Amino acid sequence: MQIEPIAYFHSPLTSKFGIPRQGGLAHALKGTIVFEPAYRQPDVVRGLEAFSHLWLIWEFSANRHAAAGITVRPPRLGGNDRVGVFASRSPFRPNPLGLTCAKIDRIELHPQRGPIIHVSGADLMDGTPIFDVKPYVRYADCYPDAKSGFVDSTEWEPLEVDIPPIVASKFSAEELDALREVLSLDPRPQYHNDVQRVYGMPFAGYDVHFQVSAGKVLVIDAKR
Repeated sequence: MQIEPIAYFHSPLTSKFGIPRQGGLAHALKGTIVFEPAYRQPDVVRGLEAFSHLWLIWEFSANRHAAAGITVRPPRLGGNDRVGVFASRSPFRPNPLGLTCAKIDRIELHPQRGPIIHVSGADLMDGTPIFDVKPYVRYADCYPDAKSGFVDSTEWEPLEVDIPPIVASKFSAEELDALREVLSLDPRPQYHNDVQRVYGMPFAGYDVHFQVSAGKVLVIDAKR
């Protein structure tokens, strides 16, 4: 089977570093789905406006190498313990396919670019190829009593985020909410714990620099 992208995702996050590790964790993070020319017709999304959420099937296009083995180290387990690749949501898989559920904010009918789906909460990097879009169906897709393996038994708390006013003033209110959520999820590799280290993350056209110490993210600056 040969598949080609039907659309591309656009987001303020332009590198892998900082991408939420799951969809739906950063609710304020906005993005758009822009279809390829063959699908730029209003009928391609006819009826989708009646749904609140959708599924995206996409490619881990920024991975520079294939899966190295059959086990991975999930961040939720501290980046040290291994589980089977099919017991994880690691981006390094035999086939680099991602699956995300995102909230539909609105559907725009653009005169040149066709239908544009505005979504929130998606864990996709800017420029990600999308292979399919499917509506989320509550009766079939929701299992409230489902078990989640090691995720259920591993506690996780978001980090506190401190963004100085001089840095915060560079972003819109919407961008600032999304940046806070993304940083609170701790984008660092889980085995990093150097309180002196300064990390950099591209976001909304800026390079955001920050440090992490004692459960708190301190944003140092944001530069073009």
